[in-house]
Amino acid sequence: MIAVDDLHKHFGGFHAVDGASLTIRDGSITGLIGPNGAGKTTLFNVIAGVLKPTSGRVTMGGDDITGLPPHELFHRGLLRTFQIAHEFSSMTVAENLMVVPGHQAGETLWNAWFKRALIAEEERSLMKKAREVLEFLTIDHLADEKAGNLSGGQKKLLELGRTMMVDAKIVFLDEVGAGVNRTLLNTIGDAIRRLNVERGYTFCMIEHDMQFIGRLCDPVICMAEGKVLAEGSIDEIKANEAVIEAYLGTGLKNKVQAGAAS
Repeated sequence: MIAVDDLHKHFGGFHAVDGASLTIRDGSITGLIGPNGAGKTTLFNVIAGVLKPTSGRVTMGGDDITGLPPHELFHRGLLRTFQIAHEFSSMTVAENLMVVPGHQAGETLWNAWFKRALIAEEERSLMKKAREVLEFLTIDHLADEKAGNLSGGQKKLLELGRTMMVDAKIVFLDEVGAGVNRTLLNTIGDAIRRLNVERGYTFCMIEHDMQFIGRLCDPVICMAEGKVLAEGSIDEIKANEAVIEAYLGTGLKNKVQAGAAS
C-alpha cells in the first residue's frame, strides 16, 4: 500500500526524519512506536502531504505521491487523524461527519440558488450515512450533540468516523489513545479492528500504549533518531535490545517487558 524510501526531512540543521525506509502492507494494521523525538509524527506529516520532504520518495500502490498536498491524497483515499482532535466544536456530531465528503452540490453558488432540491436530497443522504457511521461506532446517541461537548475519547471516535464518510484506503492514526480512558480505548480498538476486517481498511498508527499496540498491530515498526530501528511482531520488538536501549538505555530489558505486558 505505502512504500517509503530513504526519506529525509530537515528543519535547518535538525534531521527529524533521517533516511527512513519502510513499507505498509495492504490490509495490515501497522504500529509505529519510538521514544519522543524519534520522528514519528514528522514522518506521518510527510507521507500525508502536510510537510514536503527534503529528499526521498513515497509511493502508494506503486504511484509516486511524494509531496502531493493533503487534498489530493484525500481523494486517493489516504487520510490521517491527529493527536489533538480537530472537530468543528459549534456543529453537531452528525454535521461534523456530513461536511467531510468533497464536491458537494451546495458548494457552488449556482446550485445554492437554482438546485435547492438537489442539495436537500444530498443532505438527506449524507445524514443517513452519518447516522450509520455513528451507529457503527456506538455513539449514535450523540448525533445531535455539539462536538465541542464531547469527551476526549468521543472526539477520537468522531475523527475515526470522518474517515468512514469517504472511501478511505489507508488511515494514519496519530496517538488515537492519548488521553482516552480504557473503556473508550477498547471501543476505539474494536472499531479499528472491524474496519480492518469487515471493510478492508489499512491502518498505520503511532501509539505509546504498548498493550493497545500489541492487541491490534502486526507488524510493529520502531523509530529512533529519525530512522527505522527495528520491525517485527510485538513480542520481537519487546525483546529487541536496540529498541529497549532507544527507550530506556541498556540493562533494562526485564523492566520494559514487564511494563509492556501490564
